Amino acid sequence: MRQMTFAGGVHPPDQKQATAHKPIEDCPLPAEYVVPMAQHIGAPANPCVAVGDRVLKGQVIGEARGFVSVPVHAPTSGEVTAVEARPHPAGSSLPAVVIRADDEDRWQERPAVEDLAALEAEDIIDLIRRAGVVGLGGATFPAHVKLSPPPEKPIDTVILNGVECEPYLTADHRLMLEEADRLLEGVAVLQKIFASCRVVIGIEENKPDAIELLNQRCSGRDVEVVPLPVKYPQGAEKQLIKAITGREVPSGGLPMDIGVVVQNVGTTAAIADAVLRGTPLIERVCTVTGAAVREPKNLRIRIGMPVAHLVEACGGIDEDPGKIILGGPMMGIAQVDLAIPATRGTSGVLLLREQDLPLRQEGPCIRCARCVQGCPANLLPTTIAAYGRLDRMEEAEDYRALDCIECGCCSFSCPAAIPLVQTIRYAKAAIMARKRSG
Repeated sequence: MRQMTFAGGVHPPDQKQATAHKPIEDCPLPAEYVVPMAQHIGAPANPCVAVGDRVLKGQVIGEARGFVSVPVHAPTSGEVTAVEARPHPAGSSLPAVVIRADDEDRWQERPAVEDLAALEAEDIIDLIRRAGVVGLGGATFPAHVKLSPPPEKPIDTVILNGVECEPYLTADHRLMLEEADRLLEGVAVLQKIFASCRVVIGIEENKPDAIELLNQRCSGRDVEVVPLPVKYPQGAEKQLIKAITGREVPSGGLPMDIGVVVQNVGTTAAIADAVLRGTPLIERVCTVTGAAVREPKNLRIRIGMPVAHLVEACGGIDEDPGKIILGGPMMGIAQVDLAIPATRGTSGVLLLREQDLPLRQEGPCIRCARCVQGCPANLLPTTIAAYGRLDRMEEAEDYRALDCIECGCCSFSCPAAIPLVQTIRYAKAAIMARKRSG
């Protein structure tokens, strides 16, 4: 039997033990929310409220700009106190709507769907778009775009990503265990959109409790649960497709090019909320963890909550962290401080101590090829990085720099401590900037 895996990959310590068995807790509500308009791939939303406006929970406060964009909604009821640029996890100040909570947490009216079978696929996808649902695995790609392939690209397989291969993070694991009903409601919605498709839930074998539970719950539902070997980045979209289907997404292509749609399990649950309950995406599950956190937890958080507030909900910190990362240690983004808001893509907050961060001096490449062996995209990381450092971007593009998924396997594997993924990321940005300028 073909092994359910992909070429390359590495095995970092998973570091999930601090939160893997901790139930999801609701994060206490703060007094103020800073809601960025840029929370998804594509065009940021346009603010559609003004200072002094009263808003209700779930009300649209940012309108979508084009097809690859989604609206942004108020995470609670209260008063708009500012519409201005605020610090953003991306590293700069970007437009945001600031809301002072009124402590009532009042919803606007939410139309519920009583009969899913009566809806057409186009109507369902529009409900998902209006609810602002994006990929909650970290990429934040608008869900309605994935669910709208052109007619010439029929979908025959839907994969639900329950892998969560990033070290430290356990939000998806807990969601599968505690909210299987929401997840399976979302599966029913996806089956309505893509009739007669094969539906597969991929879960790494280090989550045997989730595999067992979903195997039981999926009995008789025409849904297959596939255990996968523990290997990073098993949860990356193209690698997950290769492992489960044996198909390979072409260079520069999308999963829909080979008849596949992939949705994160958290996204699938949010799709159920959007379609069946009229609930927009204003909250998600987030793992707050790391040796600097007093009591690591899995929290249900509202979009726009200050990250510092999330940390306080976990007992605060014993010492100033040596590194703050949003997401996991392999693909997360380092932050300067905690003065930033949580967004739809905040799957984790990781605070590491200074002693957890052994610094190594960069050395010369010894041509060991460990980065090549570990690369799940079958690239030559040192060659691309070398051209990037020399600002020879045409050569970097020739060596398929744009196919890099920025998983960090090359940097993790490198005995010379060369910052390969950072250099390739720089090269990719330069190549795309050149393409945009013509």
